[in-house]
Amino acid sequence: MQSSVLTVFLPAAVAIVMLGLGLSLTPADFRRILQLPRVIGASILIQFIALPFVAVVIAKLFGLQPDLAVGFVLLASAPSGATATLLAHLARADVALALTITAVSSLLSLAALPILVNAALAHFMGEGRAIPLQLGKTLQVFAVVLPPVAIGMLIRHYKEWIAAALDKPVRILSALFLLGVIGAAFAQERANIGTYFTQVGLAALAFNLMSGALAYGTAVAVRAPRAHAAAATMAVCMRNGPLAITVAGSASLLNNMTMAAPAAVYSLIMFFTAAAFGFAMRPKPGSAGQETTAA
Repeated sequence: MQSSVLTVFLPAAVAIVMLGLGLSLTPADFRRILQLPRVIGASILIQFIALPFVAVVIAKLFGLQPDLAVGFVLLASAPSGATATLLAHLARADVALALTITAVSSLLSLAALPILVNAALAHFMGEGRAIPLQLGKTLQVFAVVLPPVAIGMLIRHYKEWIAAALDKPVRILSALFLLGVIGAAFAQERANIGTYFTQVGLAALAFNLMSGALAYGTAVAVRAPRAHAAAATMAVCMRNGPLAITVAGSASLLNNMTMAAPAAVYSLIMFFTAAAFGFAMRPKPGSAGQETTAA
């Protein structure tokens, strides 16, 4: 599983798509984020406080064995995945906001993930382990996301006509990349996917839907406009599954591939639910779906 398409092909695909996203962004988009502290703060609190608690509740409700329960807390403790920005782009949500939440959660996960996973090990398995900080994996997230976006923004700044011409083709390419990643992931894991879904499929779906409901409901509660609420929901729901799988399977960390099952299943489910949510949230032609207000 560690060599799956989710850990090998996906970063390359996301990096290419991030270049296209940069073509649609300007520095003003990020300056506007400074006006949204409540949306960003609420999204981060959900990720590192609410979601681990939800993971524990779901593990108990579904009667999961201890190592699968720890796997759910590991998944909940992982930061936002780079694909959150991709899905936000396809849904015409606020890409800069999704990118900002992803970056902040990746930094905070350096401390939060070891603390939360160690607590889960003690709670479910009666043991504690020194899970080290995943600095290398966090840096990978930044390497995949930030440089390509910066290059795209520079192209837009100096050659705006190129950015405008590439907008629609890049959106189509993004959708094709996403479909390709999902298809390849299913093909590579076809021998195990039945077992994984039998073990944690319903629990992973429940966790995904609860994550989305919490994220969107909280964004609405802090009066975030539609585009911001959609972006925040994508950032919360699209977890960094490859990071969770790596932590679970690495011989120097948890060394337990059973703990990787929740992340593996969730990493497939989240694409379908996020795509459905993004389609529902896309603004209708002529609507005010893209308006922004301070929150």
